[in-house]
Amino acid sequence: MTGPLPTRRQPLLTLKIDVDTYRGTREGVPNLVRMLQAHQAHATFLFSLGPDHTGWALRRALRPGFFSKVSRTSVVEHYGFKTLMYGTLLPGPDIGKHCAAELRAVRDAGFECGIHTWDHVLWQDNVAKRHTAWTVAMMRKAAARYTTVFGTPPHTHGAAGWQMNGAAFIEHDAAGYRYASDGRCVLNDNGTLANPADGPHRLSVDGKVLDCLQLPTTLPTLDELLGREIDGTVITTANIAACLLKLTACATRDHVYTLHAELEGQKLAPIFEQLLAGWRAQGYQLASMADHYGHIKDEVLPVCPMTWGELPGRSGQLMVQGAAR
Repeated sequence: MTGPLPTRRQPLLTLKIDVDTYRGTREGVPNLVRMLQAHQAHATFLFSLGPDHTGWALRRALRPGFFSKVSRTSVVEHYGFKTLMYGTLLPGPDIGKHCAAELRAVRDAGFECGIHTWDHVLWQDNVAKRHTAWTVAMMRKAAARYTTVFGTPPHTHGAAGWQMNGAAFIEHDAAGYRYASDGRCVLNDNGTLANPADGPHRLSVDGKVLDCLQLPTTLPTLDELLGREIDGTVITTANIAACLLKLTACATRDHVYTLHAELEGQKLAPIFEQLLAGWRAQGYQLASMADHYGHIKDEVLPVCPMTWGELPGRSGQLMVQGAAR
């Protein structure tokens, strides 16, 4: 006589919030907290904790695909002219120093907090080619600031611009992180997963399998979709929520969605409201990275190598999930 079939758990839609800038911290983060509370949603906020040098990002203008992305997503509109001057015509404000109260308010509201980076642009534009000492120093500077702000050491991380190197991944194990979300799953042009089996995995770096689990982003971001033509339709603010909800309609697997305090927390907030309601209606539990880790920590996960790749709608190389070995 066989026993009852195991009950399938509710799929998770993990909300990973990257906070890149001073303005995003001051304005976007409180907006997101209010929206998430209204929908009884969990989420993880990943903070930039040092100076805001967003203006340095203008050096990316020579990279292939940069201008097409800027024209599609209206960077000035979403980030603000003043933010784009930080580090060039204006000094970059120290986010962790000047916004400590705002950061603690997120924790006090019941949300998981972690590290995005020390200096977003400095990390994103340099870590791929930097050595171990530079990498570790940057990560430990962010960890020290996190400890100063929150009174406890950090326990998770999500890389700025999905940029990492081997030393950075190894530092996760040294810091005792159980999980992080530093990379992406490879996507097709229409936003679907190139390999539907991709998701949580362990990383192999220099032949060593690391302890820290990776929870890669499985869905395209708003700035990767806006303005592109997908399946014969130009994606606009009017139809982008429907485009994303189409990708999650089956509700047969867990997903990780990366949003930005500068986008969903500000001018694109109405779209995020649609997504929150839509994912609830599809049957997802709106979760934090900690929730996600709690569900999969005892599973046998694939081991994947550290891999670089490109994604539709985003310029440059970034960390993507490699083929399991």
